[in-house]
Amino acid sequence: MVRDKIKVSTQRLQWKCIDSRREGQCVYYGRFILSPLMKGQADTIGITMRRVLLGEMEGTSITRVKFDKITHEFARLFGIKESFQEILLNLKEIVLRGNPNGTQPGLICVTGPGTVTAKDIILPPSLQIVDKTQHIASLIEPISFCMDLEIERGRGYGIKPTKNLNESSYPIDAVFMPVRNANYSIHSYGNSNEKEEILFLEIWTNGSLTPQEALQEAARNLINLFLPFLHAEEETKKDIKRKHDIEPGSFCFSFSDSSLRHLLPVTEERKRKNRIRTDFIWIDQLELPPRIFNCLKKSNIHTLWDLLRKSQEELLKIEHLSRDDVKKISDILIHLLVPTSIE
Repeated sequence: MVRDKIKVSTQRLQWKCIDSRREGQCVYYGRFILSPLMKGQADTIGITMRRVLLGEMEGTSITRVKFDKITHEFARLFGIKESFQEILLNLKEIVLRGNPNGTQPGLICVTGPGTVTAKDIILPPSLQIVDKTQHIASLIEPISFCMDLEIERGRGYGIKPTKNLNESSYPIDAVFMPVRNANYSIHSYGNSNEKEEILFLEIWTNGSLTPQEALQEAARNLINLFLPFLHAEEETKKDIKRKHDIEPGSFCFSFSDSSLRHLLPVTEERKRKNRIRTDFIWIDQLELPPRIFNCLKKSNIHTLWDLLRKSQEELLKIEHLSRDDVKKISDILIHLLVPTSIE
């Protein structure tokens, strides 16, 4: 019996990986359990997690190829066994691991005869190839085979445009989805009055992330989707400016020595008048540029309270955040908060 093999805690919800293996160069498998759940909860979580895993996860893929030696994508190339269309399809299958910021370059430059594989792709340090043996082309003559690649991060299918194609530049229908399949099953136990459930979740990935990483990222995506519903009330900036009373959980906009203190000179009067509910203001309300917003979110900065607790030095340590980005964050905070001190 499953119940005999698994010790279920009746006090706290727990998850555990009970099987993890590599089924191929680009196939990773993981099986997880979540328990104890009340009747009906396992189905709710299972359906939701499966949809997020298959439809909401981001991946990295080659999206464009630049090759000067052909006139159209269906051309046959001298000294190359495959057609250019077959080479594009092979590049589409390359699995990359990493989180690039914007479009990243790649390069292939090989002299034949020989076989061109994924290990011949030159990439930025932030990217890695999962399976370096993946085939790209077969060179049967002593020719030079060079092409430039564009690599991007996205979600779902990246359909190539059919208009405004640049000469010698060919887009690829990219498949960004890192999760190949996800299934769930439910085991019920207990009597009819106190029935409990165990959720079994199976995940297959392409190797760009492990099933456990996929499960954790899917959970974070769900949390970010539901964060707006945690607002106690929908406060506009005008409402915030009128808010002067000190409330439990409020934070005075007077930065400590370890944070962004220089943004606003602190006086006792300002301390009294500038208390705002920073624990209920989310960073998506600050109108930050998308790239800065994503960097903060990946560093577990979700609310204005989280942001105000960070010093400039700590913000500069966040990956992909530059000094100009930190200045932009400071300017936005000044615009939002300084007017609250003026009567």
